[in-house]
Amino acid sequence: MASAAEQLAANINFGAFAKAKELQKRIWFTLGALIAYRLGTFIPIPGINSDAFRAAFEAQASGILGMFNTFSGGAVANMAIFALNVMPYISASIIIQLLAATSPSLERLKKEGEAGRKQLNQYTRYLTVVLAIFQSYGIAIGLQGTQANGVPVVNDPGLMFLASTVITLTGGTMLLMWIGEQITARGVGNGISLIIFAGIVAGAPTAIYQLLALGRERTLELYEIALILGLIGVVTVFIVFMERSLRRLVIQYPKRQVGNRMFMGDSSFLPMKLNTAGVIPAIFASSLLLLPTTVIQFVGQANTTSMPWLQQTAGLLNYGQPLHFALYAVLIVFFCFFYTSIVFNPEETADNLRKYGGFLPGIRPGKNTAAYLDYVLTRLTVIGAAYMVLVCVLPEAIFAQYNVVIMGGTSVLIVVSVTLDTVAQIQSHLVAHQYEGLIKRSKLRGAGVTGGRK
Repeated sequence: MASAAEQLAANINFGAFAKAKELQKRIWFTLGALIAYRLGTFIPIPGINSDAFRAAFEAQASGILGMFNTFSGGAVANMAIFALNVMPYISASIIIQLLAATSPSLERLKKEGEAGRKQLNQYTRYLTVVLAIFQSYGIAIGLQGTQANGVPVVNDPGLMFLASTVITLTGGTMLLMWIGEQITARGVGNGISLIIFAGIVAGAPTAIYQLLALGRERTLELYEIALILGLIGVVTVFIVFMERSLRRLVIQYPKRQVGNRMFMGDSSFLPMKLNTAGVIPAIFASSLLLLPTTVIQFVGQANTTSMPWLQQTAGLLNYGQPLHFALYAVLIVFFCFFYTSIVFNPEETADNLRKYGGFLPGIRPGKNTAAYLDYVLTRLTVIGAAYMVLVCVLPEAIFAQYNVVIMGGTSVLIVVSVTLDTVAQIQSHLVAHQYEGLIKRSKLRGAGVTGGRK
């Protein structure tokens, strides 16, 4: 049975949307911020020979850099100011969350509510700067040692190029982080996820064109192209089904007496998503895989003679290799359980149910309820982690066999999940707007009745 909010959301039409001026402002702000982000993906960093870099990039576009380029919306192919994208911020978030689970001081901050959350966010920003400087310096060193057909990628290598590249790429990441926070606060929400979403969607037409070009060149047969597109469609439908799947636990409230009146016990549901962690495990796992392999590739190119093991390591971790997919699957499973433990706390939920008089039928309140919730959550997370691995790894492995750089399972998962979350955010704003309208009309009617009595 649908809730009152779901029933109200089902009755929303374009007339209600036209009246929601605040929501329209949020949507326009979000679109403007995403357009500014897209413009930044075409502005190259100073001191780069664009033709030589493009030739060097195309030689490795089918590897890990191609995957990185997909998430950055083509910024890597242009070596633009947003080439690092928000990956340093995501890596910093992972590290801070891992430390918060092990460090007592950070754990206390986490439990302090809004003030503690702001302090943790500040630590994340500082760590983002450190990681961005490290990655941008590795990229600058690698660019100085890269050539394409005997033409160096960097026009004038040296200290000035290193400094300008580090400042430009680090500043681009911090600007993107700020844009994401502004979208979350003043837009429709999910700012960082929307930035990654915009980059993937922007590259989708090019990826489809390249796929069709492979068919025209007879590199792929027509039935193979049909199978690839069909697989993407099946994965999309499967993701929508799994992301909307819930396990509803019945919550019973006892009878209560107020004055001389006896109120019957009510019942409701505690919805538990099959994939509680959402798209976060895929983003975190991709970010952790991209961080070391990108640095190894660039540093290894500049030190092929002194450190040959770097090239060997990069080859083992490269996109399409068995070790890459194995590590990817392990990281996804880890972050599914880790992030679920952060998002949903069984003991806290059980305490809240006991405070408000709610209980699960057949389960005693308190520790028994917390243990049961943890048991159900663990089983759901096992299914959710298996679903995430299936969706993210299997299509990627199939596309790697065909040597096709197109929207893989991870990209489709991010696009579909972020779309569903954004639609839910817009619906919540519309529901809030309708509730405000109902409250205003009820107040006016109450004032009218009072005036008539006088």
